[in-house]
Amino acid sequence: MFKTFSKRPHSEANEKVVQLLPEARTDLGEVRSAPEPAEEVEEFREFLELKSQLHDALLDRMNLSVIDKIEPEVLRREVGALVSQVLSEEGRPMRSEQFKKIVDDLMHEVLGLGPLEPLLSDPAINDILVNGHQNVFVERNGLLERSNARFLDEKHLLRIIDKIVSRVGRRVDEANPWVDARLEDGSRVNAIIRPCSIDGPSISIRKFSKKPLTMNKLVENGALNRSAAEFLQELVAARMNVLISGGTGSGKTTLLNAMSAYINQNERIVTIEDAAELRLQQEHVVRLETRPPNPAGNGAIVQRDLVRNALRMRPDRIIVGEVRGAEAFDMLQAMNTGHDGSMTTVHANSARDALGRIEQMVTMIGLELPLSAVRSQIASGLNFVVQLSRLSDGSRRILAISEIVGMEGDIITMQDLFVFRRKGISEDGQVLGEFMATGMRPFSAERLQAAGVKLPAEMFAAREV
Repeated sequence: MFKTFSKRPHSEANEKVVQLLPEARTDLGEVRSAPEPAEEVEEFREFLELKSQLHDALLDRMNLSVIDKIEPEVLRREVGALVSQVLSEEGRPMRSEQFKKIVDDLMHEVLGLGPLEPLLSDPAINDILVNGHQNVFVERNGLLERSNARFLDEKHLLRIIDKIVSRVGRRVDEANPWVDARLEDGSRVNAIIRPCSIDGPSISIRKFSKKPLTMNKLVENGALNRSAAEFLQELVAARMNVLISGGTGSGKTTLLNAMSAYINQNERIVTIEDAAELRLQQEHVVRLETRPPNPAGNGAIVQRDLVRNALRMRPDRIIVGEVRGAEAFDMLQAMNTGHDGSMTTVHANSARDALGRIEQMVTMIGLELPLSAVRSQIASGLNFVVQLSRLSDGSRRILAISEIVGMEGDIITMQDLFVFRRKGISEDGQVLGEFMATGMRPFSAERLQAAGVKLPAEMFAAREV
């Protein structure tokens, strides 16, 4: 049974698709919710079994080593022919919409990531969160909701995880139960499996928009106002060192991408990330990525190694996707030794907390530096801190743009130039507020003007609320 496709003429490459590769078998998932009535539940189960049978039959004829050489439309016709053949042999009629869905799901399993494919292609979804094979949640407009996507079983979910991480040369198993990876479009993926994930494998996917948000779009979305956007643009042009701070999902990488668009095209930029997410538009960009240890526990390359190496690559700017550890010390060293205009992000709840976290990271190197020396390095290396947050209504906003003024004794002094003033919550749960200038002018105004930056007085004029 299921020994041939339909007898349509096709190319030599298409002929190779019907060779046996049993080790490539995967189980099928279903992208819909199981209905409640018992009769429909049984029908749903039979539908899954049919799809699993069709998928096995399809893989019995496929040579995945040449699958990328076959045009999707050609493959889709062959898949449709197989489905028609099986349904005909079993005397099983099917509505056209069900037939199309089966063919779509089979294509997703062969070419993509199974039940995740429709979610990945939905532009309204920002995050995909898989908590075991039966529970899939998505974030739309900053708010979580349950998805109707399902995996057939845990084995199916594990194979999808392996498919994701193997594409970027990484692995996940009992010895290495969690992994950071990325999809081809730059979307960030974290996966964790048993024994660390008690209730089954879990996947977190932070999708990357096919059209990265620009500063103008952020202004339209209310993340900041026009004056603040122009000020951030001037900070990049004047080669100020900027730290972007915020919680998980607050939009740090999005803002970093938007700000990087204002870097001069003639500058050489080196980016350093755990999983490559940044999408810089400049031509002269060198992208570096960390590497986890091999199964023997050797060969790991951490961000600190890459920051050190970047200093030997004649960079005009160094951009670290996120500082998490001892690489913060090397990043500060770079900022203090001629690599002006560098940028990075950090997880923190406020601008002051962000400096505290950088301070803690520097002490991780174990050099027993005096606290005053560490803070002096931070104050002289960093110029501005941009604080972001995801509010209760799901919106992402810049809460403050703060300038590091200098030192007073052992304390780093700062001043807020722009802030978001909350006014309450509307009846439909929307956070009310306004982003505005505080009335303080930058302490570094002379340096900015020397760099050719124009700072009109009205940009920083405070307005009564």
